[in-house]
Amino acid sequence: MSNILHILNGDAALDGFNQTGLDGDVMIWREVLSEGPLQENILSASFWATRSKWISQNEPPEAYQHKVLDELEKLNSQYTEINLWFEFDLHCQVNLLGVLRMLALHTDLSAPAIYLICLADCIQFNNAKGLGELNGSQFEELFDAREHLNEWEFTLAAEAWQLYVNNDTEGLAKWLNENTFWGGLPLLKPALTAHLKRVQVNAEGLSYIEQKLLDIYNSGTKTKHAIYTAFWKTEGIFGMGDWEIDIYLNRLV
Repeated sequence: MSNILHILNGDAALDGFNQTGLDGDVMIWREVLSEGPLQENILSASFWATRSKWISQNEPPEAYQHKVLDELEKLNSQYTEINLWFEFDLHCQVNLLGVLRMLALHTDLSAPAIYLICLADCIQFNNAKGLGELNGSQFEELFDAREHLNEWEFTLAAEAWQLYVNNDTEGLAKWLNENTFWGGLPLLKPALTAHLKRVQVNAEGLSYIEQKLLDIYNSGTKTKHAIYTAFWKTEGIFGMGDWEIDIYLNRLV
């Protein structure tokens, strides 16, 4: 076992990471905390039982155990360095909040050095939107610019997590407006601003995302794949995959 752990947000990043010469163990974070029920105590058995029950509506419970819970066991090891590979969108940033909350509760933060590596709109990478689009050398370039997280970022993450989990949209909006310094988490504000946008309901009773998907469908885009593509073209900030978009499409149906 290495003394270094890399936590990758999703399997798509694994191929590029494996092309690097970076040392360390790898943990794949496969949860989708931006959708479904949440509880404030992310270390509780109740939290993970609730998540497993919700996600297992669409896949066997054994798959959740293998893909998610077994991976989390890696956090029980003693690492001196933990690198978090997450992206700019709402999907990734909420997952990042969950990971930061777990690390704060689960580990002695004075022991491991914790770093964030985040791909935003990088011109040098041809405006790649996701880590899955990068090769090994580009991964290494991002790694060289990683951000060392400290107590400030963990306090910020704890505040955001509490507001997000409790669906306190008014409190979250106030918190986002009043914070002027984001430290190593500058992408948190636009992502959570997108969250506030998506929970607003219009006069027809539709959320922003539901209305957007309905508009795409009514414009003549009828197949699921074409709807996904049209949505991603303008709404990348939400970071939604086809499985997540299907949640909203099923509500519309």
